[in-house]
Amino acid sequence: MIKRMFKNMLLAQIASSASVTICMLVDSIMIGQFLGVDAVAAYGIASPVLFVFAAIGALMSTGIQVVCSRSISKGDTKTTNNCYTAAILLALTVSVIGLLVVYFFTGSICSLLGAQPGTRVFDLTGRYLRGFMFGAPSFILSQILVPFMLLSNNRSRLVVAVLVMSVSDIAMDFLNVILFKGGMFGMGAASALSYYFALIIAAFYLFSKDCLYKFDIKGFRLRNCAEMLRNGIPTAVNQLCYTGQVFIINQILLSGGHSDAVAVYSVLSTLGALCFSAGAGIGSVALSLAGVFHVEEDRHSIYELVNVFVRFAIWIDLALTVVLVLISRLMMGMFISGSEGLLDFGTMALRIFLLCLLPSSLNSSFKNYYLGIERIRFSEVISFLQNLLFPVLAALLMYFTAGVGGIWFCFLIGETLTLLTICVVVWIRSGHVSFKAPDFALLEPDFGVSDDDVMDIPIETAEDVSRVSEEASSFCAGHGGDKRTCSRLALCIEEIGINIIKHGFSDGKDHNMQLRIIKKDDTWMIGFRDDCKGFDPVKYKKKQVLDNSFSMLGLRLVFETASDIRYVNALGLNNLTITL
Repeated sequence: MIKRMFKNMLLAQIASSASVTICMLVDSIMIGQFLGVDAVAAYGIASPVLFVFAAIGALMSTGIQVVCSRSISKGDTKTTNNCYTAAILLALTVSVIGLLVVYFFTGSICSLLGAQPGTRVFDLTGRYLRGFMFGAPSFILSQILVPFMLLSNNRSRLVVAVLVMSVSDIAMDFLNVILFKGGMFGMGAASALSYYFALIIAAFYLFSKDCLYKFDIKGFRLRNCAEMLRNGIPTAVNQLCYTGQVFIINQILLSGGHSDAVAVYSVLSTLGALCFSAGAGIGSVALSLAGVFHVEEDRHSIYELVNVFVRFAIWIDLALTVVLVLISRLMMGMFISGSEGLLDFGTMALRIFLLCLLPSSLNSSFKNYYLGIERIRFSEVISFLQNLLFPVLAALLMYFTAGVGGIWFCFLIGETLTLLTICVVVWIRSGHVSFKAPDFALLEPDFGVSDDDVMDIPIETAEDVSRVSEEASSFCAGHGGDKRTCSRLALCIEEIGINIIKHGFSDGKDHNMQLRIIKKDDTWMIGFRDDCKGFDPVKYKKKQVLDNSFSMLGLRLVFETASDIRYVNALGLNNLTITL
């Protein structure tokens, strides 16, 4: 089930991870084709500012994923709604402040980024920043709403929003170049408007009566902001380290007078952000699921999750690397035209750069996973090594030993050294060299319950339910359960399992159900997880009691038998936990 869940979430998450970079990619292509090399260089110099705002959005987005995946897993709607309210208010406040700072201090910011006052590149950099910052509120809001859309299982709407944003940006860029002649300012403004279109698509759900989240200004608490920001710090560190990397490498190239190399690096940064979307998507799904399984103390599911995201990272990025290397000249040609020598140089740089995709995807996946299981410091260390220390040191070494052509190896060297560092930490902690999921999971020895006290079984048919209920009764007896407890356990499995098969599996679609039984001290916990249409038996029971028509005798017996029943719908899955 975890593999299927991961796969179902992955496309939408990759699309959302790419959403921030698609407009940048479109702008970069249009700028390279219609506005010249100086404009491409200006775009590259301006990019650290865009990355800073992306870092702010990513900080809040990750914080939301961590906090809300935990609160939703616990059925804590109050915390979820408070986080939703705090996120929107914080995003609007930060974006307006950022917009004003950029507009009032454009010249100073351009100088700080390395553009020389009085040059054409300086002027173009400022114009692009002013145009793009018009969309600062939508730029940040579009990022923070992504986890809310995913947690509410609105994956298809999210993909549509990204498509609308991309198409509208392309159309407006063409109008800017052909009709309005708006230059670099128009390019930035086109991207800004496209983010607003994406927000409109999301708003159709967020303002509907079916929305799981409620904006409640009275529920706003500063502590919700603090918790969200605290959990998002590792991602902000990641983005800021990457911003530092872009800035430092730009300075290395500018100091040597390699303006053409700055333009190529601008293209690499833009293409890289899009190419890394697969790894970022895999990492984001790993983060969401790790947060849910960690709250549930589900050791078995966490081990399976590690295996799944590693396999997805390897196969997707190997295939992606091969395809992109084959079309690398065509890709670089979309950005650079009119100079065969520069195109050859850029193609070589891109091919070298693409070799880092696989280790980068693995690093990002582990980094997000460790954040999900609350190993926050280790996640931050990985970000620092991956995006700043190792690539910058490698860039300095390669530039001074192999020249400007050698600097492109810094990405492969940096990612490889980071992955090796993760492995060394795992091997030191486990006491042996290993590539097994339980070692890389880095769970504490006392995490959850022992494997001997857990029973995990998939269920597909009514016959499976009968068989599993008997196995569960034997499992209970073998762990010291008395005859009455074993019977109650079997009853709950029979009644709930048959109800899910009968009412959830009857829509003609392919469904999965997972049963989990845990013996913890003197308590027995039965967990049902399925991907059928949402159904809350707790609310259903209350409604039947109020109507005085509670007709489902089996469900009534389950409620009378259990000491506690909790239902949560998270990530599009029904999660029912029964405690005996």
